[in-house]
Amino acid sequence: MKNIFILLFLTFSLGIFSQIEDPLKWATSVEKISDTEFVLVSTATIDDGWHLYAQDVPEDGPIATSFTFENTKNNYLLKGNTTEQEGVTIDDPVFEMKIKFFENSATFKQTIQTKTDLNYIRGVVEFMVCDDTRCLAPTEIELVFNLKKEIDSSVNENKVPIRIDNKEVNAFLYGMNTTDLTFSSNKCKDEVLSSSTEIQKGDKSLWNLFGLGFLGGLLALLTPCVFPMIPLTVSFFTKKNGQNSRSGISKALLYGFFIFAVYVILSIPFHLLDSVNPDILNEISTNIWLNSLFFIVFVFFAFSFFGYYELTLPSSWTNKTTQGERSGGFIGIFFMALTLAIVSFSCTGPILGSLLAGSLTADGGAWQLTAGMAGFGVSLGFPFALFAMFPNMIKALPKSGGWLNTTKVILGFLELALAFKFLSNADLVAHWNLLKIEPFLLLWILLFTGLALYLFGKIKFPHDTPIKKIAFSRIIGGVLVASFVIYLASGFRVNKETNTFTPLTLLSGLAPPVGYSFLYPNDCPNNLDCFKDLKLGIEYAKKVNKPILLDFTGYACVNCRKMEEHVWPLPKIDRYLRNEVVLISLYVDDKKILPVKEQILVNRSKGGTRRLKNYGHKWANFQTEFFKINSQPYYVLLNSDGTKILNQAVGYTPNENEYAQFLDCGLEVFKQPVKE
Repeated sequence: MKNIFILLFLTFSLGIFSQIEDPLKWATSVEKISDTEFVLVSTATIDDGWHLYAQDVPEDGPIATSFTFENTKNNYLLKGNTTEQEGVTIDDPVFEMKIKFFENSATFKQTIQTKTDLNYIRGVVEFMVCDDTRCLAPTEIELVFNLKKEIDSSVNENKVPIRIDNKEVNAFLYGMNTTDLTFSSNKCKDEVLSSSTEIQKGDKSLWNLFGLGFLGGLLALLTPCVFPMIPLTVSFFTKKNGQNSRSGISKALLYGFFIFAVYVILSIPFHLLDSVNPDILNEISTNIWLNSLFFIVFVFFAFSFFGYYELTLPSSWTNKTTQGERSGGFIGIFFMALTLAIVSFSCTGPILGSLLAGSLTADGGAWQLTAGMAGFGVSLGFPFALFAMFPNMIKALPKSGGWLNTTKVILGFLELALAFKFLSNADLVAHWNLLKIEPFLLLWILLFTGLALYLFGKIKFPHDTPIKKIAFSRIIGGVLVASFVIYLASGFRVNKETNTFTPLTLLSGLAPPVGYSFLYPNDCPNNLDCFKDLKLGIEYAKKVNKPILLDFTGYACVNCRKMEEHVWPLPKIDRYLRNEVVLISLYVDDKKILPVKEQILVNRSKGGTRRLKNYGHKWANFQTEFFKINSQPYYVLLNSDGTKILNQAVGYTPNENEYAQFLDCGLEVFKQPVKE
């Protein structure tokens, strides 16, 4: 036995200084003998130079390969022992004994007889692999054997390539196949052509994000980290070039461009993530722990703005970029821009963090982030170029003073309010049932009451200068914030028609849904009847002979909340949803774990595979597999058995008339006689 411990110790010691070895892969299959008798086949693929030991080895030898099968409900019987192929038996120089092992590949078979109708059987294989000089630590791998046809859904931590039949997977998960779903041959008179309008909306959305980024950059300019840098930097360019003002202006313009470029470059890695998996940005934005981390980071940022501590990047970063400035020419100017981005991080970081998190939760992902970053870079770099061209304009700038710190504190309150938005995302997706609409509104009321008191001079923070007289701008700001507090309090009014609190337009996508409530809970928006399971919804639609409205949505989807709280309740829309269609809402970010039998591998749209672990994965896969789109909200009208698409699907459609036209068109097609 001591030989094993010596080998394992050596293996562990070597592993500290080397890459992780993964020389063996497992795959499973099933051979059907009869309706009740099957052979479970486990196949190991072994890398050259490595070997796997047999199930029977001498005492004090290596760890034998062993199989155990989960049978807690006693649904089947094992017939005999697990058999193995012939293998090779030699005098092993490491263990100094005769041992049977396998090279290149090994196949193990276990015959079973089922007592009831089973879809899957799970098992665990424990094994150890060695080469001529070392052994790897014993490993356990979970195996899944599918008894129904050829869906191979092995839980395979060793990343074995597995053949996946998407038709069988889709039929099992959704009760239909992509070939079963076709467009209706009937047409309505006024069909909404979403293919063209979606592009326009997407472009508009990018410009909106650019505008928000631009606004964020303007806020960053009004902070103590950036504002004093404007006259200093412009003076540097104009004085350094002496009489050659044209050269100074060109370099200042280049400096402004490089500031813009630095922030755009920060968005590039997210494009790479988006190319790997079309759902990855949605998964990032709805990740429970990432949203919780955003909450903690934003609280940390807020107290930095309040002046309790200062955020700085490592001084070594600044030193290196400062050294780069000495290179001169284009390179030197670029490093000056990079230095500005680093030294101003304590003020720009929280604003950029808000932009980053907000972009990832919106549809469009990486391109929206790039648009926001571009807007931020333009507004931050533009003043340096402008004042270099017209140096006399600097005299018109207000002098640095206490107003800069006031701006930071205001931003701190806003950061703190946004922090609860991300905690709300995590709470919704994880079904914690903690931060519902009532506590969320109360927290925002407290925060903005605090901001109003600060503007009126009743609250002070560490770096505030003494206030002798409250400025008119602070009085106006305080009144506006106090009015917003009253507006927030109006969110507790009850809408008797929907039996929910009244949704606040300004908080769409920021606050939890009004139906997510302690006092007036509603499982579906606006107290509508809805299904959250596709098969159950289709079954009901067949029974009542109504068309289906597929609603691809998300708990953390901003535009979904806007549609549900401000478009769906309108009388023209509500009558359709309440009386004319069967609503099936599929949440693509629902983190509730799927039943074990549904946790299977599927093909990704851009190659490779993924395992469906929760309901969000299941419905996101359904949307991309059947409709070739992964943005939300997304609305599809189907006939009552879910096999015909009645008209063009639409995405975010805030215009009441357009959305009503979409619904009316689908109903018109549904009522038309079916063409042969």
